[in-house]
Amino acid sequence: MKVIERFEVPYYQYLNENSELADEIPPIAEDTEALLRLYSLMILVRTMDAKAIALQRTGKLGTYPSTRGQEAVFVGIGNAMAKDDIFIPYYRDMGTLIQRGVKLSQILQYWGGDERGNCFADSKDFPFSVPVGSQPLHASGAAYAVKYHKEHRAVLTVCGDGATSQGDFYEAMNVAGVWKLPVVFVVCNNQWAISVSREAQTAASTLAQKAIAAGFVGEQVDGNDIIAVQHRTVEALKQARDKHEPRLLEMICYRQHDHTTADDATRYEPKHLRGQEWKKEPIIRLRNFLEKMGVWNATKEEELQTACANEVDQSVKEYLNTPPQPLTAMFDYLYEKLPDIYQEQRNMLVDAEKNIHG
Repeated sequence: MKVIERFEVPYYQYLNENSELADEIPPIAEDTEALLRLYSLMILVRTMDAKAIALQRTGKLGTYPSTRGQEAVFVGIGNAMAKDDIFIPYYRDMGTLIQRGVKLSQILQYWGGDERGNCFADSKDFPFSVPVGSQPLHASGAAYAVKYHKEHRAVLTVCGDGATSQGDFYEAMNVAGVWKLPVVFVVCNNQWAISVSREAQTAASTLAQKAIAAGFVGEQVDGNDIIAVQHRTVEALKQARDKHEPRLLEMICYRQHDHTTADDATRYEPKHLRGQEWKKEPIIRLRNFLEKMGVWNATKEEELQTACANEVDQSVKEYLNTPPQPLTAMFDYLYEKLPDIYQEQRNMLVDAEKNIHG
């Protein structure tokens, strides 16, 4: 009988929940300017997140998915990507998008129901993808095009832990492994697929090991440690660009809000879990580390909070002051050329708007 040794999934953490560094650390852990930049971005994202929730509660925004407690995942991967890489988001990716040229006001536009917020100019990045598990397939397709055209860049896509139970997810990874595609799959494992817990949706001991069947490496990363998130994403993207080796990164974190503003997590989430997991959250962890290094203090914190609040307020004004699209815009994002039946309906709407406005 031949015994095959069990595949071990590596787990990466460099800055633990006590803000202590491991013995072996990547270069970014000693780059003060880079860490301050990452910290500032996480504060901006959290500030914007709180404002977006407030806008939704007051009827000025549609259903919105909070990123609270998950800032390190999206800020970290956004920082790791090269400009020429292709990003294929899902719907919590604010921290990545703002590093790729998307304005905060655009993000508000999208969640306010205005498709113009989904148009990322001067970018090969894809628009928001709300259907669960659809974007990994798009990523494999884009990565095939990159390889076909012999381009030196990578594709990165993000999905939640719930998407890993979708057939689309497995199909995307399978083809990436077979064709050796330059793609990185990031799973934001925030422990909840809407109301279904991580334990209830899959019997796999890790989500990272789901890459094994596809023939490539899967890793677990502490998603509350932005140093680990940034460094492991840099390494994965480099392997994708240079060697066309796909990789799966499972970012382990916790969702510190309802699934969306249309959800009520108190109906299913155990009361003690959120507070317990908050002790690991990424912003306080990095702040304490920066203070230990002597590069951060209460005065700088207050200044940053004020600057972020001002930036968010300005973005909200820009969003609220954007003239609405005409009613006919509902036809503008469906087809390149409208079928005759829809064209007739559009013309009727144009006539109705003319009558309304005189």
